[in-house]
Amino acid sequence: MQAMAGLSYSSFLDAKLHVGSDHGFDPVWMPDSLFPFQVSLVEWACRKGRAAIFADCGLGKTPMQLTWAENVARKTDGRVLILTPMAVAFQTVNEGSKFGIEVTHRRDGLHDGDRIVVTNYERLHHFKPDDFAGVVCDESSILKNFDGETRKAITDFMRKRPYRLLCTATAAPNDYVELGTSAEALGVMERKHMLSQFFTHDGGDTSTWRIKGHAREHLFWRWVCSWARACTKPSDLGFHDGAFALPALSVRNHVVSALKPLDGYLFDLPAIGLDEQRNDLRRTIDERCGMVADLCNANDDPSVCWTNLNAEAEAITKAVRGAVNVQGSDSDDSKEEAFSAFANGQIRVIVSKPSIAGFGLNWQHCAHMTFFPSHSYEQYYQCVRRCWRFGQRREVTVDMVTTDGQQNVLRNMQRKADAASRMFEQLVALMREELHVTKTTGYTKNEEVPSWLCATK
Repeated sequence: MQAMAGLSYSSFLDAKLHVGSDHGFDPVWMPDSLFPFQVSLVEWACRKGRAAIFADCGLGKTPMQLTWAENVARKTDGRVLILTPMAVAFQTVNEGSKFGIEVTHRRDGLHDGDRIVVTNYERLHHFKPDDFAGVVCDESSILKNFDGETRKAITDFMRKRPYRLLCTATAAPNDYVELGTSAEALGVMERKHMLSQFFTHDGGDTSTWRIKGHAREHLFWRWVCSWARACTKPSDLGFHDGAFALPALSVRNHVVSALKPLDGYLFDLPAIGLDEQRNDLRRTIDERCGMVADLCNANDDPSVCWTNLNAEAEAITKAVRGAVNVQGSDSDDSKEEAFSAFANGQIRVIVSKPSIAGFGLNWQHCAHMTFFPSHSYEQYYQCVRRCWRFGQRREVTVDMVTTDGQQNVLRNMQRKADAASRMFEQLVALMREELHVTKTTGYTKNEEVPSWLCATK
């Protein structure tokens, strides 16, 4: 066979190879402080060797991935690399100390004596695959947000590591095809092969795919269940929910109007298309940010203000008491310092974008946020779950601030929310069927909320 241009045939075959076994090993260590359902997931992931845990926010993915990493390190006498979103690494180190697991945060590569290392996805190029026996991708759904080269670099880095773990709360909120990114990173199946086997193009739009028929859909979810476990609560796995009961979530909609409608109109109409929607957002910045300021200045409680535009963040920071703006141009150290100070109660209000602070951070001490909706359901879901997560003791209020022109955006996000709910329900139902889960099992251990699940101030 003729080798691909610039690539020898042996190199071509090597690029297709995924080293590792479909089975890992029995765990060699387990902390007493894990809940039974967490123990079950860690045991399964260790035995699987290469696995994905799709567990909802606050179910303890960080302690589970740290326990998995500790087991891999002990079993192989090697190192494990944990990749996290920007500014989340410090939180992983803190969680490790609670469980007696030594985790080192590195930005510039390995140091002598490192064993379990955590770094940001953006700093992967400072590390070499051969130095690690295992890799963990925290908030792995973020992989699709990177450009093609970065995503390929992450997949290539993981490809020959014997042990791999993906952890996220939102495996595929809008698009089933996203699961192909996870399968490829684990070496289960290349994304293009998954598409050809289970999916078909939807009409003329080659970027839109749908599962082939009912029978094929059933096979697809069976296949996903062979390498992933999903749960929204412990009872999905056959355990009592116990302390994992969420408080109420109150979503309040605030519709503001521009001081004057567009030329030629008596009142604003729903914006059609991205250009009109963006124009509507820019000409209502003062009105929308003014509403946010009124809501956040009504009391002295902590708040998170989610923005999409730099101008929104600047206006809110000026108008809200005690607000600190964390933006993309800030250094990693500055971001981590601000997020840590907010979690500890030293900063009252954080202003930031979903792309900066929407993944991985634990802010159960805060029970209020404002949100400017966009077309991304995943961003909305992740932002809300920074505060509305297991361990939160109070009702969480989300103030959605929008305009007359953004009604189509809200309808689109609701459509995606409904699709995400159906997807996850189906995945959990088939997984329960695979595991023969028919009812929850009782347990007496850990009935009280452990300290690591509670918010700290």
